[in-house]
Amino acid sequence: MPAIALIIGALIAIIDQVIKLLVVNYLKPVGTVNVIGDVFKLTYVENRGVAFGMFQGMQWVFVIITVIMLAAVIYLMFKRRPKNKFFYVISALIIGGGIGNLIDRVFYGYVIDYLSLSFFPPVCNFADYCITIGVFLLAIYLLFFSESFKKKKGS
Repeated sequence: MPAIALIIGALIAIIDQVIKLLVVNYLKPVGTVNVIGDVFKLTYVENRGVAFGMFQGMQWVFVIITVIMLAAVIYLMFKRRPKNKFFYVISALIIGGGIGNLIDRVFYGYVIDYLSLSFFPPVCNFADYCITIGVFLLAIYLLFFSESFKKKKGS
């Protein structure tokens, strides 16, 4: 299962990079395209920070943090080998999204963002949503499916 999660994570990163290539080639020259009125727009943004554009210009700190987090997830997958397949889906999302944004930071010095929702102010990208969904599902996994928490409840 860990190898499959890595392959799916790699596919997510590839999809993310293909989308970003299209965004740079077709969206960057126009800036913004309304998709669904003012609710959903495609807007080209070069994010030199993290979530909500915070901590601008610290890309190498984020590269190091991302590498450490990815290494931790991969280590857990191979060392602990959880039996629950849900964990591997979560890992694939986090790994794929993390690698997608890591590639941007290393090669461009910023992350290419393009998804803009009126009810969620920051402009994000596919990788961001993979990471966000993965972390949300990880919280659910840890609270309801993880063996370590079940053992503590029984003590």
